[in-house]
Amino acid sequence: MKTIGDLNALLADFKKVVALAGVSLPPASLSFEASPAPHRPPSALPKGKAAVYVFIRQGVCLKVGKVGSKSQARFTSQHYSPASSNSNLAKSLIAGQAKIGVSGVTEANVGAWIKTNVDRVNFLLNLECGIPVLSLLESFLQCRLRPVFEGFESQRWKHVAEPIIPPDAAR
Repeated sequence: MKTIGDLNALLADFKKVVALAGVSLPPASLSFEASPAPHRPPSALPKGKAAVYVFIRQGVCLKVGKVGSKSQARFTSQHYSPASSNSNLAKSLIAGQAKIGVSGVTEANVGAWIKTNVDRVNFLLNLECGIPVLSLLESFLQCRLRPVFEGFESQRWKHVAEPIIPPDAAR
């Protein structure tokens, strides 16, 4: 995912998934905000929205997560500070920086490093679409983008250069 066209294609594919799930998604209920590096974290989750956020470095997805309307800190700041929560991008980067070919990321500089070197995309969903659609969007993006740092080590994709595409999908 490197361009706005890629993001639009992701949204179009997700709308197909939603339709296959038998859910009607109103046309303006899903949008995205792309913030290329260097970026500023969002100041707030927009009123009436839930979100799935994606952190990407040089075309490689690092983290995908979701937040509901009551998760302002998770959406705006927790991923930039390793001590802010039990699981966040900052903590994962410090522990696993070699996985993405970097070094020198420390507790003292990780927040600034993320803002300087990582793109952020926020997929915003109207709350009335419901948590099941939000969860489906998060799962869809995790499957499509294969984040390096996701959940516990045992839950992570064995990272490969290309996503696995079912044999019948190429037809």
